[in-house]
Amino acid sequence: MANYEGPIFDADNHFYEAHDAFTRHVPKEMQARCVQWVELERNGRQYQLVGGRMDPEGTNGNPTFDPISKPGVLRELFQGNPDGRTGMELIRSSLEPLRPEYMDREARLAVMDEQGLDGAWIFPTQAVLMEQQIQHDTGAALVMFDAFNKWVSEDWGFNFKDRIFTAPYITLADVDWACDQLDKALEQDARLVVMRPSAVFTRQGPRNPGDPMFDPFWARVNEAGITVAIHIGSTKHDNNGYDRRSHDMLALGPRPTIANFHRSRNINDFLASLVFDLLFERFPNLRIVSVENGSEFLPGLLRALGKSKHRTPKHYTDDPVDSFREHVWINPFWEDDMVEIIELMGADHVTYGSDWPHMEGMEHPRDILSELDGISEADQRLVLHDNAAALNTPRPA
Repeated sequence: MANYEGPIFDADNHFYEAHDAFTRHVPKEMQARCVQWVELERNGRQYQLVGGRMDPEGTNGNPTFDPISKPGVLRELFQGNPDGRTGMELIRSSLEPLRPEYMDREARLAVMDEQGLDGAWIFPTQAVLMEQQIQHDTGAALVMFDAFNKWVSEDWGFNFKDRIFTAPYITLADVDWACDQLDKALEQDARLVVMRPSAVFTRQGPRNPGDPMFDPFWARVNEAGITVAIHIGSTKHDNNGYDRRSHDMLALGPRPTIANFHRSRNINDFLASLVFDLLFERFPNLRIVSVENGSEFLPGLLRALGKSKHRTPKHYTDDPVDSFREHVWINPFWEDDMVEIIELMGADHVTYGSDWPHMEGMEHPRDILSELDGISEADQRLVLHDNAAALNTPRPA
């Protein structure tokens, strides 16, 4: 089949956070409860204290991002690993100084022109990992993410020249705060917001994201017609008690772990809970896109939703499988079976994200064209451009 030759709308790009991304707008009296920088004598490198503690899970061992691994250096690892090298070996062989386009929007636009990108959703690298570390202190989490979203707005803009679209980070830990953040983002022409696939840890304890206590937020999303991206993030659910000292989500080490064996458990449970809580029945204009969670979970989830309809028929008004397919878009990993996902979801509910410039993504966004055997050119256009472009366009209720 012919390959699509038009522009791409990349539904998963990333920036690397500046040194003051989590501190610039944090009041002095709150800094000790949020993020502080420290330098370790043993190696002279800088690290972050979050809530007064060094990251106990090793979530980000390189918070300065300099040096940084080259884009796509782990592709051979996920493509069968023919040379049998570990992820860490591949990374150490590719370190280089931080490039301007990773942290500067004008430099990024120039690179996007070279890459043939019409537009891109550009997500945080570190912020999606931070909520886990601070969820025990809701007040500090709200201050920290408010400060972070202000930094994103200043340094990148939520809509920069109708090409770069960044996403403010939303936690539902306080629904009034979440509504306020959403309103501020909408005033600045944000086209999407991002949150992690996790239960919501509130002052009253953990809650499902579709719990009615969060309806004011979802009602505002429904009204505005903005897309909500659920991006892979750090949660203790990855290990579920196994391999308690290992948080190797990317399979970088010499042995497999539960964390990297089934990374999609988080998104599976998150999306299932939205359906079980009838969120889409209450708010029929919602659009949810799963980003960088892969798609291996999808066949099993759809089968489980079908069984749920038969086992609890009085619970649903809408068919849960049909509701899922109407309101959810899936962004597979490049190494996933794209043909299968299109068959399950329909070509109009699948998007493409290169994860550029991260090490586990594509070296060049257009490298995906070599992975699309068996997909028609018309469907390639939908997946590579049109679907994300449509999700990027507000659809007010």
